Amino acid sequence: MIDPKFPELTNAQVAKLKAYGTIETYKEPTIVLDFGDQFYDFFVVLSGGIRIIDPDQNDDNLTIHKKHQFSGSSSILSHRTVGVCGETLENTQLLRIKPEKLKSAIAIFSDISDVLLNAFLLREDALKHSIQGIKLIGSEHSNETYAIRDFMDKNDIWYKYIDSDKEEGLVQMLETFNLTTDDLPVLINSQNEISIRPTIDEIGACTGVRIKIDNEVYDVLIVGAGPAGLAASVYASSEGLKVLTIDSNSPGGQAGKSSKIENYLGFPTGISGRDLANNGYIQAQKFGCTISVPHEVESIERKADIYEVHASNTSPIKAKTVIAATGAAYRKLPLQNIDKFEGAGVYYSATSMHANMCKDSEIGIVGGGNSAGQAAIFLANYAQKVYVIIRNKDIGAKMSDYLVQRIMACENIEVLTNSNVVKVKGDTYLEEVIVKKDETLVENDINYLFTFVGAKPCTKWLNTIIDTDAKGFVHTGLTICDYALKNESEFSQRKPYTFETSLPGLFAVGDVRSGSVKRVASAVGEGSIVVSDIHKYLALDKFATITN
Repeated sequence: MIDPKFPELTNAQVAKLKAYGTIETYKEPTIVLDFGDQFYDFFVVLSGGIRIIDPDQNDDNLTIHKKHQFSGSSSILSHRTVGVCGETLENTQLLRIKPEKLKSAIAIFSDISDVLLNAFLLREDALKHSIQGIKLIGSEHSNETYAIRDFMDKNDIWYKYIDSDKEEGLVQMLETFNLTTDDLPVLINSQNEISIRPTIDEIGACTGVRIKIDNEVYDVLIVGAGPAGLAASVYASSEGLKVLTIDSNSPGGQAGKSSKIENYLGFPTGISGRDLANNGYIQAQKFGCTISVPHEVESIERKADIYEVHASNTSPIKAKTVIAATGAAYRKLPLQNIDKFEGAGVYYSATSMHANMCKDSEIGIVGGGNSAGQAAIFLANYAQKVYVIIRNKDIGAKMSDYLVQRIMACENIEVLTNSNVVKVKGDTYLEEVIVKKDETLVENDINYLFTFVGAKPCTKWLNTIIDTDAKGFVHTGLTICDYALKNESEFSQRKPYTFETSLPGLFAVGDVRSGSVKRVASAVGEGSIVVSDIHKYLALDKFATITN
């Protein structure tokens, strides 16, 4: 039986691909893929083979691609660094195809697209569990270390984590390299180069998650890569628009933090927010969308019908239209010293990384919505005890019934109603949480506190230049106030489109929008529907003379 990770292309499919590449012959074993390469080519084996090697275990072949099999994983579409080495066998003939040419072939030939993308996804999942990739050394109780782990985890960057609190002999090893624990966290990249206390931006650049953005005018700039932003990315790029999507942290938004989403149509057994986001990320790039992370948007201005967006790590980005899909963020608990424990006991998501951290511990989850419920059920499989802390009398007030039923049936979950956290204590990391239940103070030995409360819109970058509701969520379409419409002469000739804001050509979708339902399905729906508004706007006479 053929392994679906390593399928063989048909003679007809290989013939189609030959028009997009060049044929090369290798008499001696030659490295054609090198560990750490950010820009690498796609190869189809015509004869001979390619030996795929784990660089940390050179004697082990992960596989050997033979006739009509092909190299690569989904990272080839996004220019991320390659995590394996590829060496030809003797007397090998290959078809070499550049990534941009490969994207063109994928867009034209659906039969090839299906085979490649399915294999890429399966390989990516298998490789991240077998390849160590980058090495990160740091303390589990360090918020700097946590921030790096969180970024790499959510962006599916392969890495091996070495906990400096648990690894015996680590101090002596560090001294060999003239390093101390004060230098942590330390990152060792694919070229074995050591980076002391690296920034998130540096990690984005060295792993290929952040790419250089072209200095041109895009049809659509999408700010935010949550479900709404990714849906807009897929639909806009699939319809031939030149699309750039940026995000401040990682694809997925709040949904990407969900351990398991079970009420999203088409996934009867559920899907993790991370997997859903990663699939959307790859799908958008399949159609030619450019995605770059991390970029923190600082401001936006409009110059002669072209938007200019100022963001970190890049020159100003120009676009004919902009979609605000920046979503909402969970609010911090209004407690003294809460910042001190963020990444060192206080967290705003619940992923497999967090589950491994809190094994056999007592944990607290603050919030009564679906995200809190999903986190409680997921983490209950690892933690000794889970306290769900809610202000309401009824856990079912804001949470879906299927989650409520599972929580009530779980023996190691205790729901604390009429309760709220009033104090967090600890030296360098969280050691104790004080909860006020009714009028009684209760001390709990909680070392991990997950909060999912009070979402606030991420609209600081809009600089109050558009119409919003009292909480800062963006008004669109018919909800825009009359005063704001009068400030734009264009709206005297036409009404704003459904998802258009009080600035022509600036749209808002998903959780950032006033009146949105705050569900993954509705966000995806808005992200797809807004593209029809984009087409209407781009068809206006104002763009007839604007070219790149």
